[in-house]
Amino acid sequence: MSDIGDWFRSIPAITRYWFAATVAVPLVGKLGLISPAYFFLWPEAFLYRFQIWRPITATFYFPVGPGTGFLYLVNLYFLYQYSTRLETGAFDGRPADYLFMLLFNWICIVITGLAMDMQLLMIPLIMSVLYVWAQLNRDMIVSFWFGTRFKACYLPWVILGFNYIIGGSVINELIGNLVGHLYFFLMFRYPMDLGGRNFLSTPQFLLIWPVSFSPSASASSPLLLSFFADSRLCTKNV
Repeated sequence: MSDIGDWFRSIPAITRYWFAATVAVPLVGKLGLISPAYFFLWPEAFLYRFQIWRPITATFYFPVGPGTGFLYLVNLYFLYQYSTRLETGAFDGRPADYLFMLLFNWICIVITGLAMDMQLLMIPLIMSVLYVWAQLNRDMIVSFWFGTRFKACYLPWVILGFNYIIGGSVINELIGNLVGHLYFFLMFRYPMDLGGRNFLSTPQFLLIWPVSFSPSASASSPLLLSFFADSRLCTKNV
């Protein structure tokens, strides 16, 4: 148990809390401590019954069962791997910026979920983070299952097809990829490649918030632009 505890404490703070919630909420539903019906994002319940917790629980909940358990574990692995890589890579020392990225992606996914009647948001948010990582490391050669190798920029689309094969929904992965692309375009591509203004910047309340997790959280998005400009090729396993 101490090894598991040490591993869990070694996960960077934001990813650790996200990972823990994505394990705890499905477990609560599986054990019947709270009815899973309260976890889904139902527009009528959220908009007209003021059940304002539903966008949050729908982000962490996944109905784990014989037909969905493997899909859940695979996406939990993706969460751990790519959130950790982003938090300790491009956003290293800038937890407020990373938290802002998650909030931006989450808000876009919630709005899309309400418009399209998407009841679960776990996979779209994970895919949005994976997409951002893949674009920041687009020329990196990654290895996927069965020894396949390709550039990281193709990884979100490979996983979209993989999740579909093992029982996922193309819509969930597609929405995640599109939201991740929106963040990446507004934060990096539009300001750098097209010379446009930077529409996204971390709000001040996140920069001064005590749970920004590190004293260096006051760094702002221009440092992320610098990271993107200086990134180079490397090879890692997925």
